Amino acid sequence: MPTFYNFTENNIVRSFDDVFVPADAFRDGNLWGWGDNINVQIGVNSTAATLSTPVTTLAGGANWKQVSCGRNHTAAIKTDGTLWVWGNNGVVQLGINNTNRRSTPVTTFSGGTNWKQVSCGGYHTAAIKTDGTLWLWGQNTNFQIGNTTNANCSTPVTTFSGGTNWKQVSCGQLHTASIKSDGTLWLWGRNAESQSGNNSFLALSTPVTTFAGGTNWAQVKSGINHTAAIKTDGTLWTWGYNGRCQLGTNATTSASTPVTTFAGGNNWKQVSAGYNHTAAVKTDGTLWIWGNNAQVQLGINSNITTVSTPVTTFAGGTNWKQVSCQLGTLSQFTAAVKTDGTLWTWGYAGVNKLGINSNTGNRSTPVTTFAGGTNWKQVECGYGFAFACTYIDSVI
Repeated sequence: MPTFYNFTENNIVRSFDDVFVPADAFRDGNLWGWGDNINVQIGVNSTAATLSTPVTTLAGGANWKQVSCGRNHTAAIKTDGTLWVWGNNGVVQLGINNTNRRSTPVTTFSGGTNWKQVSCGGYHTAAIKTDGTLWLWGQNTNFQIGNTTNANCSTPVTTFSGGTNWKQVSCGQLHTASIKSDGTLWLWGRNAESQSGNNSFLALSTPVTTFAGGTNWAQVKSGINHTAAIKTDGTLWTWGYNGRCQLGTNATTSASTPVTTFAGGNNWKQVSAGYNHTAAVKTDGTLWIWGNNAQVQLGINSNITTVSTPVTTFAGGTNWKQVSCQLGTLSQFTAAVKTDGTLWTWGYAGVNKLGINSNTGNRSTPVTTFAGGTNWKQVECGYGFAFACTYIDSVI
């Protein structure tokens, strides 16, 4: 069995977009991808439309640390601190100073060996360095770069706020959220559904704090038009668009400021916001999910179209570790990792999103990927594809 390490603070996972990993804790594993590859976002140097089972990227290696998926591009960090990107690059979301797509991983224009955490949005990317600086690039039509302009950025730039105390970042479709080391939460970009939570609906060209304020934000995750975050006290907050009950408040009324889910509680550990559904893991290892279920992406063995309050998946259990919801606009799916290292997927099976060697028959309950195994560490859902990192048993 692989050796697992618990990267938590106050028992709250700081987002597996974020993975605060001690450099000497373990040797990271391989990086596997599957699903839609029409924009070469799997990074296998192939234009095959889809990949039905998990495969490793062309770059290979057993030193991948963290991965994030966008609409049609991917970014990942290795244990040596280098940052790699691949896939579509039509709006310079790869940050390589041109618009050429890349079918295999390449480093950003900035280079460097001090990258700590990366997050891919719809068509933009953000990453934090070990020195605490925050860098963004790609599409900027809705000010999602946060540098006071709406011009696309072909190489990494810092936000207008600058600073060296950025801790975790999460990119949504057209907005960005980030937490500083002082516990404050900042958001910017598209705000038509008040996904910034600042009690307004105006686009934000520079970072602003949420209406709730506070210095105890622990983890944030941006969806398409809503945002979810956990505080250090273990409470879970959501805001933005709620037309598919993705806020989990037992209503369809959108929220322009942070609100708690109907379930309440102060034992939330990790959260993921997708297009119109949300999932979260509690400190007791239970997995809860809510929102739209049109493609059975909630995994509750039912085709009921929406669930307005958090419910557990059909699989149940108290050994869930991390969950990821698809950010895409159609045909939803979900993936999660258990503490025993197994990887599970459910929802829409088209374009081989579930990695089960089949692109038909949606799965209304969690199933394991075709690759199987008990050494999965982190999973990340893109629009029609997914990536996962594995552990290696050896400990440094």
